[in-house]
Amino acid sequence: MASASLSASSVPPRPASRLTLVTPALAAAGDVLPALTEAIDGADIAAVIVRLADAAERAQTNLVKALAGPVQQRGTALLIHGHAGLAARSGADGAHLTGAEAFQEAVGLLKPDRIAGIGGIATRHDAMVAAEAGADYVMFGEPDAEGRRPPFDAVLERVSWWAEVFEVPCVGYAAAADEIAPLIAAGADFVALDPALWLAAPRAVTALAERLRRPEPAA
Repeated sequence: MASASLSASSVPPRPASRLTLVTPALAAAGDVLPALTEAIDGADIAAVIVRLADAAERAQTNLVKALAGPVQQRGTALLIHGHAGLAARSGADGAHLTGAEAFQEAVGLLKPDRIAGIGGIATRHDAMVAAEAGADYVMFGEPDAEGRRPPFDAVLERVSWWAEVFEVPCVGYAAAADEIAPLIAAGADFVALDPALWLAAPRAVTALAERLRRPEPAA
């Protein structure tokens, strides 16, 4: 995910926002691959974040390898949720790490050759520390392991704060279609789509991508 410019009148506007797809916890590549390729073919998808079900490392590696080729051939990055050490062995482009501690422990395994992203950020300070340590993006609003997420107003406030101050790209997590436009208006560089938004109806991603258009500035 490429860096974005500061949102200020003295610099060019931020690039157009892009989508990221998040998978459910996968036990087999075939559970998601047809829908995944259909969604990518229908819209501009910057990255896919692959969640892995508990399994032996070899099985997880083979699953990621089976997804990496079709995804990367379409110009989309493939990131593993956690499992930073698996990224190089599986051919993934990087990893999405949850929480400041996990990020600090794993960033050295990924940089400089692979993407290191962070979500599950508890405080503003944790987000800033991760950015200083080399995070390629920060994500706000994703659910935790129990499916809980911050109030959406709080997510928008965090996205807006980050977009106004920092160059490191910001990802806003959308659990519902009507969250996409507010995240864009707040300044999100990328919007991550919950599996419920695309897996059962991958063609719908084309319509969801239309919601990425930023509001026109006031005259």
